Amino acid sequence: MTTIVRFLGRQSLAAILVLFPIFAYAADGAAPSVATVTELMTKDLIGAHGKEVLMITVTYLPGGASLPHRHDAQVFVYVLEGEMTMQVTGGPLVTVRPGQTFYEGPGDIHQVSANASRTAPAKILVFMVKDKAKPASRDAAGTGP
Repeated sequence: MTTIVRFLGRQSLAAILVLFPIFAYAADGAAPSVATVTELMTKDLIGAHGKEVLMITVTYLPGGASLPHRHDAQVFVYVLEGEMTMQVTGGPLVTVRPGQTFYEGPGDIHQVSANASRTAPAKILVFMVKDKAKPASRDAAGTGP
């Protein structure tokens, strides 16, 4: 996967695309497309020096999926639309629907993050508590976004 830009601040939406290695691959193996990532808010976490809260939405294309990745953060996911298939290493494969949630811990590798539908998009709200100095996401091998 090619690195687009490293997310180092709150500069632009283009930088936010590296928050998740979500080069959404079509279910039929067609050329990759980037899912839509929208930053909603970034705020310093009061009372926890060096920590920040990041809130984004991610819209997966029909049949789209993320590559395995990790966040080194606490990640809270809420499904807004569609259905997502999710799994962290060692955990069960689950399908979450609108109104349901998913959690990733700082040590988790997010093995599966996929739109469960091949015909409709899926949209999630992501609330992340992370170190300000660290990227929001990196590939599962730890070599970069």
